[in-house]
Amino acid sequence: MTDTTPPPNQAEPATEPADSPSTEGATAFSQVMSGFRMDNKVVVLTGASSGLGRRFAQILTQAGATVVVAARRAERLDELVNELGRGLAVPCDIAADQAPEDLIAAAITEYGQVDVVVNNAGISRVVPAIDDTIDGFRHELNIDLVAPYEVARHAARWMIENRRPGSIVNIGSVLGHNGGGRLKTPGYAAAKGGLHNLTRELASQWARKGIRVNAIAPGWFETEMNGGMFDSDGGMNYINTNTPMGRPGQLEELDGAMLLLASDAAAYITGHILFVDGGWTAI
Repeated sequence: MTDTTPPPNQAEPATEPADSPSTEGATAFSQVMSGFRMDNKVVVLTGASSGLGRRFAQILTQAGATVVVAARRAERLDELVNELGRGLAVPCDIAADQAPEDLIAAAITEYGQVDVVVNNAGISRVVPAIDDTIDGFRHELNIDLVAPYEVARHAARWMIENRRPGSIVNIGSVLGHNGGGRLKTPGYAAAKGGLHNLTRELASQWARKGIRVNAIAPGWFETEMNGGMFDSDGGMNYINTNTPMGRPGQLEELDGAMLLLASDAAAYITGHILFVDGGWTAI
């Protein structure tokens, strides 16, 4: 029989009562972190074939979600779904008349639900306002403002009819808060400014239906769309000089904002524009 009596002068191992402060703290922390999980959630994500969209698809999948990825480049979407290990690729031009409705329908047909929408698709044209064309301006508004509205509306209609709570995350921009100035992006600035206020409007309309609507407004993160700024000394100097933190952002620095707003961790947050910009809008 093994002697379990402790040697002389050796104290018994300390044990903490089940309701000790440290145990309660650990439980609270665990509950907080579990709120960021996305298990059993279906996310519809537009503009997923590159840049921010691709990163969002990766981090949402790692958090447990199943992501329906949409963009025009079908081959890239297929590669992304293969990389993620699960999900659905829906190639489409999100600005086409029927595309937003068809995208939400595809998600529901495949998985029977939609829990989160991430409106990430967008374009940006550099053109002085005096030289712009009304067709070009309208095209930009259609992709950057009208299409997110339509995707959100079709998703929200299904959520409301089926009494399911949900989250809509629009991807805005610091240029939707401050004008682009010498960047000369009138259509983009107008669309993103509109998207920010549309976020607040939809949040107020749908809050009592259990649907939260928020936006992330990134500062300077390198993507295909703004690669020219990062490829030139002048562009980098502009970014570094005007960003209080003195540098552009890294894609992974958007992960926390996305997981917060998409998940139940933000259960009491709606109508908020979350700037992730290194201080760009603080000055």
